[in-house]
Amino acid sequence: MVHIKLRVERKAMQKKLLLQDDGASQKVKEITIMQDAHKLKMILGKLSWNILTMLSEKEMYPLEIARQLGVHEQKVYYHVRKLAKAGAIKVAKEEKRKGATAKYYKTTSPAFGIELPKGYTIIQNSHLWRVDGQIQEFFKEYVNSEDVLDGKIVVGSPTPHGPFKTSARDGHYAAHLALFIGQFAKMPEDFIVKLDVDVKAEKEEKNNLILVGGPGTNLLTQEINGYLPVNFNMQSSNQGFLLGGLTSEKTQRVYTADAIGLIAKIVNPWDPKKRVIVLAGNKAVGTKACVLALTNFWRKTLMQYHGEDTFTAVIQGFDLDGDGKVDSIEVME
Repeated sequence: MVHIKLRVERKAMQKKLLLQDDGASQKVKEITIMQDAHKLKMILGKLSWNILTMLSEKEMYPLEIARQLGVHEQKVYYHVRKLAKAGAIKVAKEEKRKGATAKYYKTTSPAFGIELPKGYTIIQNSHLWRVDGQIQEFFKEYVNSEDVLDGKIVVGSPTPHGPFKTSARDGHYAAHLALFIGQFAKMPEDFIVKLDVDVKAEKEEKNNLILVGGPGTNLLTQEINGYLPVNFNMQSSNQGFLLGGLTSEKTQRVYTADAIGLIAKIVNPWDPKKRVIVLAGNKAVGTKACVLALTNFWRKTLMQYHGEDTFTAVIQGFDLDGDGKVDSIEVME
């Protein structure tokens, strides 16, 4: 559980937020921290606690409480005054009943607690509780000391360009990737998504780069291809260049299926202090499989990643629900 300071209402009475994460959902509740031992003692008696519990469920007046608990009305009035003095309950409304004014009470908070003064750990980024260390390790060079994303996401231009004269159709996958990265990195001031033609024109290769799209659509992936342990087989022909699938130096396997792609992380050849991450498929569907592998299935994808400078994973996408769209992945090597 995590509680986050909200505001100070009065001396020795603080309101905070209690955050509960059970693995399936996150729930938040306002909690009053009681730092005055005398006030805390006022609410810990059995009858006081029963009254407090009842008033946390609905607004009630003392006579109504006395009838439900089967105790004398004056005893309930005594404990109500104590709870009000401690700041645990307050008057919610007043009504005329049989010639008298009935005060309806309710709790000032849905939860109460005590807090010792020591023990806080500073959280540099409030998003970090949503992900664990392995994915942060994979992107460590891409997040600066202020938790701001330090790098560019590069997608292929949607207009015909490069030796293949292709129009990229996989640039929108960067939106899914950026939303995922936003869980552990803050947004920088500069626009982070760039077209491949703009990166080349503006000489921005000396950055941490995330390349989305294969060498047929992304000029930066073409240039980085020769540095990859698993790379795309680009063959020259009378018609220009042909793509012959992915070839693994380690296993000598050749992957030609459309839904096959590559996730790679290497040292940036233009600046050894920077890194390049490649998410590229034989076709657009393979690129989508890679994006899903690093966002939706990163635990499986990065199982063999241990902080190395060079990492590659060959990904195959699958359509498990039969709707014609890739929704699952397997790591081939």
